[in-house]
Amino acid sequence: MALAIAVVPIGQIDATILHRIRNGLVKVFPESSCFIVNEQNEVPKAAYDRSRKQHRSNYILGLLQCHARAGIQTANRSLGIVDVDIFIPELNFVFGEAAVHGKAALVSLWRLKPEFYGAKSDGELYAQRALKEAVHEVGHTLGLRHCPRSSCVMHFSNSILDTDKKQSLFCDECYLKATLAISGLENT
Repeated sequence: MALAIAVVPIGQIDATILHRIRNGLVKVFPESSCFIVNEQNEVPKAAYDRSRKQHRSNYILGLLQCHARAGIQTANRSLGIVDVDIFIPELNFVFGEAAVHGKAALVSLWRLKPEFYGAKSDGELYAQRALKEAVHEVGHTLGLRHCPRSSCVMHFSNSILDTDKKQSLFCDECYLKATLAISGLENT
């Protein structure tokens, strides 16, 4: 089975950004299939942490992993897209989360919007950021870890500046690892 990614909107997500993410993933992973799940999934209320005024990404990711195990028809990876601020306990925020070699990944659009940083709306920049974070998190599901090369999509983004600096593509070393992981999927 080749790489098959289900893009799962969680909460109200603009269809335009979902399509930009899906189309970008198909370009980065050209032998893959990628589709948007058309069912309504609510942001779980239990994920909200009142003291931080953010959502726990691990809680949402856990639900998404259950969704992935339940089998979204032909997908072997689920990529959840939310538009809420997410965090893990060790960090102030995260742009996304995925378990290395897991079946599910999560990306938050909340801090990817230029308006979050006081800039004017820029749909192209927003879409580029969303794609970079989507590829990054799917990369984790393929077994890739953070890359020390700042231009590689697998480089850890500590801030939006890191996201803007990197490409939406893998460096040569990470590309080889991703290709081997995908070919392993095809042999199963």
